[in-house]
Amino acid sequence: MVADGLSASMESRSLDASRTTHDLLLERISARTAQVGVIGLGYVGLPLAIAIARAGFPVSGFDIDRQKVENLNAGQSYIEAVTSNALAEKVADGRFRATADFAELAACDVIVICVPTPLTKHREPDLSFVGNTVQVIADNLRRGQLIALESTTYPGTTDGVMKPILEKTGLQSGTDFFIGFSPEREDPGNRSFEVAMIPKVVAGDGAEAAALMQAFYQSVVKTIVPVSTTATAEAVKLTENIFRSVNIALVNELKIVFGAMGIDIWEVIEAAKSKPFGYMPFYPGPGLGGHCVPIDPFYLTWKAREYELPTRFIELAAEINTAMPRHVIDVLARALDFRAGKAMSRSRILIIGLAYKKNVPDTRESPSLRLIELIEERGGRTEFHDPHVSEIPVTREHMALKGRRSVELSEAALKSFDAVLIATDHDGIDYKAIADWAPLIIDTRNVFERLGLKCETVVKA
Repeated sequence: MVADGLSASMESRSLDASRTTHDLLLERISARTAQVGVIGLGYVGLPLAIAIARAGFPVSGFDIDRQKVENLNAGQSYIEAVTSNALAEKVADGRFRATADFAELAACDVIVICVPTPLTKHREPDLSFVGNTVQVIADNLRRGQLIALESTTYPGTTDGVMKPILEKTGLQSGTDFFIGFSPEREDPGNRSFEVAMIPKVVAGDGAEAAALMQAFYQSVVKTIVPVSTTATAEAVKLTENIFRSVNIALVNELKIVFGAMGIDIWEVIEAAKSKPFGYMPFYPGPGLGGHCVPIDPFYLTWKAREYELPTRFIELAAEINTAMPRHVIDVLARALDFRAGKAMSRSRILIIGLAYKKNVPDTRESPSLRLIELIEERGGRTEFHDPHVSEIPVTREHMALKGRRSVELSEAALKSFDAVLIATDHDGIDYKAIADWAPLIIDTRNVFERLGLKCETVVKA
């Protein structure tokens, strides 16, 4: 159906002079005959593509990884948010097809960009993926297309980066084609909120683009939240993640301060959250991970420099959160010395959980990778166990760790380590076995107390 839709869509491009490009595109979106292209089939793009297909649109998913394209077309999903059965269903009914041929963008009525927006080694925005993607779209741009950016970025990107590249073709935004921004709001591992159930913030470059963005996204999700400008929509996503970063930093700092006073931060939080107003619980941990919270705040701090404005809260929060892995290793070193009379340099440590959060296979910006490096910088030896991550993937920041494989938990294995460090509290881990057999446990997630497993070898960090 997708392939047929591509040819039919191309054949129907001769514009009726009595109707504008906007009117024709709005008709196709309303009838759900608009061909949709989703660029980037990762943790954001693939769930979105399947949600759009479920809404009745024909969808082409674009990715540069040809092996991924082949696997997806065979109905094989690689992320937990989209089951292979759900993927295979949309492939079988012709609503979804993956491709590495970006020339097919010319046949798409709606194009959604879901590519990474990482940081450079100097903690500055890296918009190379966005820029390169928009240039590919420009190479295939035609009248009557809507291009929506979902990648998290600083305010002004849609208007100041994407729009100029597209307008170099000679076509004009708001007349010949339309652009908008709608920030992704994925929460990997949270099965309570599928794409279609998460409210979608939407904005367009001008009134007609805004109307098209609203029409398209309200066909896919239950609730849309229109805002006045694309810069406002870009600021919404940054605000959401800066809020989390600052509050996590606060509770991490309180953990250290209260710990010095002999007060358990976890008990404090449990009591504080009984207040029915004016308080929202956040929890400490070994550091921040994922593709959003550790990265997005720096997009605003960078942009704020253009206006000669400080971002003290944001930068201090990042400083505190970045320091947490080192704090955890200091706790580990003291516990090894006090409990086992052993130096870190002569110790074997098992890290539990390589993913950045529980019940997902995503290792992006995971503090566990930094924990491993810090232990080995002190001469210790490490291995890891993670039921969701079989092997450490290739990353730019942790190349020396690539290829290491998850070890199995057993009585003999657990007893062979000098300490077990709980970095990620996946549900599918035998914590009782760890409590029974590990000689020393460093718990950064309060998992043993939460599960009611009393163990004298547990040290909270």
